[in-house]
Amino acid sequence: MSAKVHVALGERAYDVVIGEGLLDRAGALVAPLLRRRRVVVVSDETVAAAHLDRLSAALDAEGIVCHALTLTPGEATKCWRELERVVEWLLAQKVERNDVVIALGGGVIGDLVGFAAAVLRRGVRFVQVPTSLLAQVDSSVGGKTGINSPAGKNLVGAFHQPALVLADIGVLDTLTERDFLAGYGEVVKYGLLGDADFFEWLETNAAAVRGRDRAALAHAVTRSVEMKAGIVVRDETEQGERALLNLGHTFCHALESATGYSSRLLHGEGVAIGCALAFELSSRLGLCPQEDPSRLRAHLKAMGMKTDLSDIPGELPSAETLLELMGQDKKVVDGAIRFILARGIGQAFVTSEVPPEMVLAVLGDALSGR
Repeated sequence: MSAKVHVALGERAYDVVIGEGLLDRAGALVAPLLRRRRVVVVSDETVAAAHLDRLSAALDAEGIVCHALTLTPGEATKCWRELERVVEWLLAQKVERNDVVIALGGGVIGDLVGFAAAVLRRGVRFVQVPTSLLAQVDSSVGGKTGINSPAGKNLVGAFHQPALVLADIGVLDTLTERDFLAGYGEVVKYGLLGDADFFEWLETNAAAVRGRDRAALAHAVTRSVEMKAGIVVRDETEQGERALLNLGHTFCHALESATGYSSRLLHGEGVAIGCALAFELSSRLGLCPQEDPSRLRAHLKAMGMKTDLSDIPGELPSAETLLELMGQDKKVVDGAIRFILARGIGQAFVTSEVPPEMVLAVLGDALSGR
């Protein structure tokens, strides 16, 4: 059984297919997109070792020739050097504008390969085959592609929608507990930003989701994708509503920069901590009930996730430095940091009218609790 979420973007419309065993059906699912029976795949070493043979076999079963490039795993791969490497490899493979590039991996591979596809020959088609929970519910959907810069995360990129997304929930079994839970940071975000009923469902089904129960996973991924697809259709290039998807990310990106985009803090872990900080800030501003930050933190702890700055190993910079790092975020408009805050669970909104001293107070208290 599989579910299908349609992203209705006119000529750029595509489907997100969610279910188990999709990797083994990838050849049949990708074949209708091809003008010639040939694709190129970009992955990382870890994902390729686990899944590339199955993908290659599925393509071969449909008579589709496959050539693959594998990169070093990790956030550091989202950089200019690796972008150049991928683009030059695609050119060496004589990838044409009507060909299809497959991104097999998590968010790093999806973002990097999508950006390479966006700039190659002014845009070639690509298919996302996300292999992490984070990528399945968030980064593979919506067309945001890009790389990091020394100045900040995702500051260089393009909007380039995929032609198809294949989210095989079966591959999530190969994730470590830490990687799986990091992805859950993006799942819970959807309940917090616009669907209180979904957040309540997650609270009730926490054990099943953490245990990777197939039915629970399928619902969590499908509902997350439905929410993101709806927002993307209404605001593809983030002129307004789409900014809600950045709930937790303003804090997260500063923390990722402070930890050097290293294994000290995975992106989804930063999102979870960032959401907790955003709700704490909302509560102190009198926007949401005081119970909401506690409820969120209790749920994250029940899932075994990072919830506080004290959960990040090693030293962190001062509150003032973290606020300065937030000023480098791509969501800054006219010099003002845009925050996604909440009037309650499921009621997020965007604002630039946040007193810096209140942000410093929240960060200072969080740091002192380490």
